[in-house]
Amino acid sequence: MDHLINVVILILVFFSLLFLQLWRPLSRKNLPPGPPGWPLFGNLIQVILQRRPFVFIIRDLRKKYGPIFTMQMGQRTLIIVTSSDLIHEATVQRGADFASRPADSPIRLIFSSGKCTINSAEYGPLWRALRRNFVTELINPTRVRQCDWIRNWAIENQLERLKKEATENGFAEVLSNCRLTMCSILICICFGARISEDLIKDIESVLKGVILMSTPKLPDFLPVLTPLFRRHVREARELRKRQMECLVPLIRERKAFVERGGGDHAVNDGKMASPVGAAYVDSLFELEVPGRGRLGEEELVTLCSEVINGGTDTSATAVEWAMFHLVTDQEIQEKLYDEIVEVVGENGVVTENDVEKMGYLGAVVKETFRRHPPTHFVLSHAAVKETELGGYTIPADANVEFYTAWVAEDPGLWNDPGEFRPERFLERDGVEVDVTGTRAVKMVPFGSGRRICPGMSLGTLHVNLLVARMVQAFKWLPVPDAPPDPTETFAFTVVMKNPLKALILPRSSS
Repeated sequence: MDHLINVVILILVFFSLLFLQLWRPLSRKNLPPGPPGWPLFGNLIQVILQRRPFVFIIRDLRKKYGPIFTMQMGQRTLIIVTSSDLIHEATVQRGADFASRPADSPIRLIFSSGKCTINSAEYGPLWRALRRNFVTELINPTRVRQCDWIRNWAIENQLERLKKEATENGFAEVLSNCRLTMCSILICICFGARISEDLIKDIESVLKGVILMSTPKLPDFLPVLTPLFRRHVREARELRKRQMECLVPLIRERKAFVERGGGDHAVNDGKMASPVGAAYVDSLFELEVPGRGRLGEEELVTLCSEVINGGTDTSATAVEWAMFHLVTDQEIQEKLYDEIVEVVGENGVVTENDVEKMGYLGAVVKETFRRHPPTHFVLSHAAVKETELGGYTIPADANVEFYTAWVAEDPGLWNDPGEFRPERFLERDGVEVDVTGTRAVKMVPFGSGRRICPGMSLGTLHVNLLVARMVQAFKWLPVPDAPPDPTETFAFTVVMKNPLKALILPRSSS
């Protein structure tokens, strides 16, 4: 019976695709150029058959079709934009025209509570309300200072873990430790609770699963195939249930704490540590948003997960790449260490204020973002209505994909772009660079324009603090006979294929 149902579905899919292929608005005749595709499937099968990361395909197509081109991926039209000028025009100069998001797959809608996140919400009142609340309640200077203890607590725990790991194994692994630290910080910022390492690891594992489950799959490009992927939808719902089971208790404990007016209050195997008003979720309890009213537990879980997922992998990966260059270039590492000692001494605790005084540290982190942006593309954009860019028509239902990594590799914008040179941000071609892309797009690791990552300043602070504290505490050296390998692989972020392992020597006996 199931076999017969699948056959019927396939027949319906075929005729649906055939109809969609034949019915094309006349305006699409002026799409940017692009590779010819197969009937019904466009370029989708060609991409699948190449069996290599999508970004490498884009690099090849850019050489052939220029700075803006079209790919027809099943029923989705992708407009790929790769030039600095066009990215700046679309995201900054005409930001309101390209500030929306394309349609989501059923699986993504499960995890976004129907597009109720800052990243996924369409451009409009809901997005404005959620983003305004985030900026006001999470990244204002007072709130950042209020959370200093969280960062110090989590980083101290990491330094102890690294020391123990190096003693037991002879080396320390960077990424896994940094992911746990970043996840600890963000969980505590969201819920105001200091919880056990085991619980943090459980949450980290579930939210990592959410990211992997949300990556593009065949029904994203051929939605009519969704009935054939019912198993994936069931798995997504089961994972969503686990996500709720992990985070709802933290939300309820925090809500009870807030309603009591604060005071000491246990939460699972830890305790509340942030005063009332200092946790992100506190700001969401009374928030009413357009079209939804008061947020329920589904939306609260979704919004807190967005903060944790958005800042964990991106920051941890950036730290790993920074440490890779410090391990492979001891001169840069010692120059950075000398600056840290000059500002805080050998044993002083590096704070947010100290980081602002460390020009070379800032240059190392900026160069890391330039050479190793967290992703090669920013999140998909969509035009609010049909418009034009670069002389071509951009349909309102198209995915507009900004290939921002290329900008930071462009020899027309950077001298020796393949070299890791922090000094370029102190005295050379990077001195006047604006990482927000407001003035010009030369590197935009957090996106640019209205959809720029709202947590950019917080993420940058975390990366600066982690790198500074790790270099202050230890001298980092290559593992003998196992030099660090810069080969990339593509997950949610662009990570090292072989995670960085290094010898660490304590800098001080204190």
